[in-house]
Amino acid sequence: MDALAHVDAYWRAANYLSVGQIYLLANPLLTEPLRPEHIKPRLLGHWGTTPGLNFCFAHLNRIITERDQDMIYVAGPGHGGPAAVAHAWLEGSYTEKYPDVGQDARGMQRLFRQFSFPGGIPSHVAPETPGSIHEGGELGYALAHAYGAAFDNPDLVVACVIGDGEAETGPLAGSWHSNKFLDPACDGAVLPILHLNGYKIANPTVLARIPEEELVKLMEGYGYRPHFVSGEDPEVMHALMAETLDRVFDQIADYRQGRADRLPMIVLRTPKGWTGPREVDGLPVEGTWRAHQVPLTRVRDSPEHLAMLEEWMRSYRPEELFDGRGHPVAEVLETVPEGPLRMSANPHANGGELLRPLVLPDFRDYAVEVKAPARVSTEPTRVLGMFLRDVIAVNPDNFRLMGPDETASNRLSAVFEVTDRAWDAETLPTDENLARGGRVMEVLSEHLCQGWLEGYLLTGRHGLFNCYEAFIHIVDAMFNQHAKWLEACRKIHWRRPIASLNYLLSSHVWRQDHNGFSHQDPGFLDVVVNKKAEVVRVYLPPDANTLLSTADHCLRSRDYVNVIVAGKQPVLDLLPMDEAIAHCTRGLGILEWASSDAGTEPDVVLACAGDVPTLETLAAAALLRECLPELRVRVVNVVDLMRLQPPSEHPHGMSDAEFDTLFTADKPIIFNFHGYPWLIHRLTYRRHGHDNLHVRGYKEEGTTTTPFDMAMLNDIDRFHLVMDVIDRVPGLAERSAHLRQHMMDRRLRARAHTREYGEDPAEIRDWTWPY
Repeated sequence: MDALAHVDAYWRAANYLSVGQIYLLANPLLTEPLRPEHIKPRLLGHWGTTPGLNFCFAHLNRIITERDQDMIYVAGPGHGGPAAVAHAWLEGSYTEKYPDVGQDARGMQRLFRQFSFPGGIPSHVAPETPGSIHEGGELGYALAHAYGAAFDNPDLVVACVIGDGEAETGPLAGSWHSNKFLDPACDGAVLPILHLNGYKIANPTVLARIPEEELVKLMEGYGYRPHFVSGEDPEVMHALMAETLDRVFDQIADYRQGRADRLPMIVLRTPKGWTGPREVDGLPVEGTWRAHQVPLTRVRDSPEHLAMLEEWMRSYRPEELFDGRGHPVAEVLETVPEGPLRMSANPHANGGELLRPLVLPDFRDYAVEVKAPARVSTEPTRVLGMFLRDVIAVNPDNFRLMGPDETASNRLSAVFEVTDRAWDAETLPTDENLARGGRVMEVLSEHLCQGWLEGYLLTGRHGLFNCYEAFIHIVDAMFNQHAKWLEACRKIHWRRPIASLNYLLSSHVWRQDHNGFSHQDPGFLDVVVNKKAEVVRVYLPPDANTLLSTADHCLRSRDYVNVIVAGKQPVLDLLPMDEAIAHCTRGLGILEWASSDAGTEPDVVLACAGDVPTLETLAAAALLRECLPELRVRVVNVVDLMRLQPPSEHPHGMSDAEFDTLFTADKPIIFNFHGYPWLIHRLTYRRHGHDNLHVRGYKEEGTTTTPFDMAMLNDIDRFHLVMDVIDRVPGLAERSAHLRQHMMDRRLRARAHTREYGEDPAEIRDWTWPY
C-alpha cells in the first residue's frame, strides 16, 4: 500500500468508529447482523462535520510522520466529538489515559457505549478527549485559541479546523487578523482549515454560498494564501489534499525562515455527512442539512433504517481495518506518529505537563510607603504596572499581557519600559511601542484577548487580561466555557494543572469621568460567582499594597479564574505592606484604626468592598466619630469576596462562628459594595445576621459626572451611610434627627456644587483620614 492508501484506511477506520459511537451499544465489529438491541435507546451526537474532521486528522498524521512536525489540532466544530475520540483511540493515547477502553473489541464497545451516554463522555471535543484544548460547544473561538497556543511556541504548528457555521460568528471574523500579531522568529504557525460543508443545523452557510472568487479575495484580504481542496470522490480528494498539504507546509517553512510574509490556509469543501446515507425516507441527506446530527433516527423501530445503518457501517470495510481481536491493523496505523508527536498525546494539548512556574520579583519591593493610614493617595494600577514590567522582563517567553487597547489607559504603561506591543503589520513614524515579539497583546476585541490568553494558558504558559470593567461582559460566555473546562479538568486524572486565568478589571463603574452610563456596569462579578466554587475567586483590593499582594497570589495560582477589581485613579493608601499582606491573607478584616469599638461590642458594623466604597465608608466612620463620639463603630474591609460564603459553599468561606465574631449576629451591618447590592445578599443569606444586613451598591444610576456625584446617585456616599446608621441603630433615630437632616443638606450642597463648578467640593475631593 502507498501512503495515500494508508491515509484512506485510517480515515475509513475513524469514520467507522465515529458512526459506532453515535449508534451502537454492542456488536462493535459487526460480527453478527445488527439487531435493535445493539442500538442505543437515545441517538445523540453529530455526524455532519465528523467525516471532514477525520479526513483532516488522517492527512495531518502523514505530515507529522514524514516531516517530524510538532503539531496539535483545534477542532472548531465541537460537534465533531466522535472524530476526536476516534482519532485518540486509533493513536493509542485514549487507551493510555483510560486503560479500560482498550484497543480491542471490548474496548471498542466501551468506546461506543460511553459516547453521549449517562455516566460516559460528552458529545463535544471536551476536556475528557486527549489532544483537545478546545471544546467548541460555543462557536467562534477556535482560531483565537489556535493563535494563543502558537505564541512563544516556535516549533509548533496548530492546525485549526473552522466550521463554516462558526465562520459566520463575529469573534471568528475578527480572529483572522491574529496573523498581524504573530512573530515567525519566536512564535509557531497556525494553519487555518476552513471546512465548508455547506450547512448549519437547518440553513446554508454564507461562506459556502458566496462565489469562490469572492472567498479568495476575502482570505487574501485577511493576509493569507488560500488553497482550495474541493470534491466528494475519496480517491481524488486524498490526492488533492496530500498535494495541497505538502505545498502548504513548504510555505510554512518559508514563512518561518522569513522567505514569505503570509501564512497559508486551506478551504476544504466536502459534502455534509460525507460517506453517510445519501437518501433516507425519500429525502436527500448527504450534502444537506439533514446530515447535521443523526441521519438515521428510527434505527431501533424501523427495519429499513436498521438495514441502512448496517450497510453504511459495512461500507467502510471494517474487516480490512480491524483484526479478529478488534485491534487496528498495521495498514491503519502506518501513518500514526509515535509518542508525543501524536496530536492526541502532544504535551502542548495538556499544557500543565509543560508549565514552568513564573519567575516573580518580590512584590514587596514595589510597596508604597504608608506612614499613616489614608493620608496620601496613589494610583494602584500604576504601581502594579511596575511589578508587571519586571514580571515580563524576567519571563521573556512565558508570560503575556492581554488587553483591548487599554494597557496605557489602565495605567500599566511601565511595561513599555521593557517590551512593546506585538505587531507585525505596517508601522508609521508616529507609532509608539510597536514591534515584532512584543509581550503586550492589544487588539480592540475582548474576544480575541480572551481567546489568545486561553490558548496560551491551555498550552502551558501564564498571562493577565486587563480590561475596562464594563466591557469584560463581552466575554461572559467565553469565561463560562473556560470555567466549565477547568471544572471538568479537575475530575480528569491525567489533566495537569494550568496557570489561572487572571482578569484585572479597571476603569471601573465608580470612576467613569470621561465616559458615563455606558461604561458603568460591575455585573461581571455576578456572572463569575455563578460558577463552581472550586474554580472562581473574586478580589477587591482597596489600595496599591493590597493590589500588589493580590496580584502576586493570583499569578502563582493554578486552575482558577481570578477576578481582580482595582481602580486606576488615585486612592488613599490604607495599609503598609506587612499589614496589607496579612489583610489579603485573611481575605477580610477589621480596620482597627478606623473603628471605635476596641474592646467592646459594636453598635454598628460598617463593611466595605472595593476602593471607592471603602473610601466612602472611611469618611462615614470619621463623620460618626465626630458627630456621635459615643457610638461604637466597627469598620470591616473585604478583599476576598468568597470569604463571605460559608465553607460548605466555597473553600475560602468563613465558619458561622468566625462570621458572627466579625460582623456580629444581631447588630446592624451597613455594607458598602462595589457591585450590585444583591450579590452580597446572595453570598450571605444563610448567615445569622442576614436580617440585619443592609447593602449599598450600584443600582443602575449613572451618567458622566463627578466621582462623588456618582456615589450620591447610587447612595453609597458618606452622608447617606451616616443616615443609614441613624436609621438602623436602635434608639439612634429619635435623638439624631438634626444630624440626619444635616447629612441630607450636605448631600444637597455637594450636588449643587457639582452643577455649578463641574467638580466635587474640595473638602470631599481632597478628604483624608482626620484622626
